[in-house]
Amino acid sequence: MAAPTRVFAFRDARWAPDPVLEPSAAVRSPQPVPLVIDNGSFQTRAGWACPDPSVPAEPLLRFRSLAARSRGARGGAGAETQVGNDLGSPEPLRWLLRSPFDRNVPVQLELQELLLDHVFQRLGVSSQGCVDHPIVLTEAVCNPLYSRQMMSELLFECYQVPKVSYGVDSLYSFYHNRRQNWPCSGLVISSGYQCTHILPVLEGRLDAKNCKRINLGGCQAAVYLQRLLQLKYPGHFAAITLSRMEEILHEHSYIAQDYIEELQKWRCPEYYEDNVHKMQLPFSNKLLGSTVASEEKQEKRQQQLRRLQELNARRREEKLQLDQERLDRLLYVQELLEDGQMDQFHKALVELNMDSAEELQSYINKLSLSVEQTKQKILQSEVNIEVDVVDSKPETPDLDPLGSEQSLEDVESINEFEPLFAEEQPEVEKPVAAVQPVFNLAEYHQLFLGTERIRAPEIVFQPSLIGEDQAGIAETMQYVLERYSKEQQAILVQNVFLTGGNTMYPGLKARIQKELLEMRPFQSSFQVSLASSPVLDAWYGARDWAVEHMNREEGWISRKDYEEKGGEYLKEHCASNVYVPIRLPKQAPRAAEAPGRASGTGNPGGCLSSSSS
Repeated sequence: MAAPTRVFAFRDARWAPDPVLEPSAAVRSPQPVPLVIDNGSFQTRAGWACPDPSVPAEPLLRFRSLAARSRGARGGAGAETQVGNDLGSPEPLRWLLRSPFDRNVPVQLELQELLLDHVFQRLGVSSQGCVDHPIVLTEAVCNPLYSRQMMSELLFECYQVPKVSYGVDSLYSFYHNRRQNWPCSGLVISSGYQCTHILPVLEGRLDAKNCKRINLGGCQAAVYLQRLLQLKYPGHFAAITLSRMEEILHEHSYIAQDYIEELQKWRCPEYYEDNVHKMQLPFSNKLLGSTVASEEKQEKRQQQLRRLQELNARRREEKLQLDQERLDRLLYVQELLEDGQMDQFHKALVELNMDSAEELQSYINKLSLSVEQTKQKILQSEVNIEVDVVDSKPETPDLDPLGSEQSLEDVESINEFEPLFAEEQPEVEKPVAAVQPVFNLAEYHQLFLGTERIRAPEIVFQPSLIGEDQAGIAETMQYVLERYSKEQQAILVQNVFLTGGNTMYPGLKARIQKELLEMRPFQSSFQVSLASSPVLDAWYGARDWAVEHMNREEGWISRKDYEEKGGEYLKEHCASNVYVPIRLPKQAPRAAEAPGRASGTGNPGGCLSSSSS
């Protein structure tokens, strides 16, 4: 029976800054122990490979492989660089975030140096002068020689490390989870943040010629899920962030054993109601329409009424004073006419924009009437406490246009509250009904996850869902197996090993078993296993290898090897890549070419003619 539908809240967890750890004395005596760094494109993990039980046998640092360099402050302070967990939350700084990786290969060595500085500083290792601890570092499958060369140059030239060992993270995980005597064979399926790899391992060594990579991982699944939900909920476009999509993938997604059949199940309303996950987005409770008591509402209305009464009385007094000043001015102009001062009278009429004495007398009569009416209204408001709206279109000439426009706007705002100022009050007040919201605001801010729970992780099996012209895991796995004989195929499928953070979806192991059952011969056997800790087993395997080979020469690149053979040099071991040195064509010495040119012999032409004959 399916679990009842529940509403899940986004955790939106903030990253706590990494503390500066004091290294134990056991990591330096009797000799410096190796420092293991799992240099992943999603997360960096670092810790000590020390057999002493006082030193934790787990990564002491775990942080996102990101860095952000903010701009300098206006006060003159320089730019500040934050790395990993010091960022707090990635979303406010999303446009500033930088990663040293292109896919799963480090290419920005300046940013890689910032990550290594962070590791050494927080583990209490002084990077001034030199780092006297051996370094065990993970790298990508079939890592380009140029990338390894730049990484070796950074470690040997910048940090002066004594020796370095490179290994593949998925092979370290395979080495840590070995269930039989080593060396053993198997087919490793590693799916991480940027890529998915199919790695055949024969007799404990990687068969690099038949390795295959799919350029899809957790990052592409998160971006695809973000697009799906932003199209489904355009009103919450900004709230659907990549961090929340990663949380949905980690905690609410799963792999369908049969994708088409699972989609048919989701078409059933009962199945949908039983299995849909509702993700609650944050929202404000101020819009929930909380019920307010009728007494509080009536008190607010009374306060508004008193404020409007005071405002109207003040405006009426201001209007009376302004009209009185205008009236006094017009009466002064009329006295000039009565005294016979015609020149000053005509000049004053021009200033007042009037044409004759009759027009002046008309304005005087109108102003006198307006002043008397205003005085009567003031007296009535003091006695009856009434609020009368001032006439919005005065009949007097517009001598102060700015004041009139302001008064008009204020009066229009008062007219909106005109129903509140009725003289007759109702005998019995009607109860005020509680305002109910039109819809459930909390439900409006919920993301309903139905088929999205299986569509996003399905892209590693069907890349065509996002328009990628690539083969999925099943097709690639079959292609790799077909490159071997039937006997070798039978050996490989007996130990199909799943590792990487993108293999933690529920149902992935059953899906791989179903795909193998379809592609393998009838009644043939195979076995699929999942890493005990798909995320951390790469670091645990690197630690196991470092402890076992601490005092050996196998797998370690010394400074002498770096200086003699170059930065791209690699010493192979059970969990490493296969070293393929650079072979440049040898050019003929110029001294040997000169005589041939001088004698005019046609060796190139002779070769062509002989080959054609």
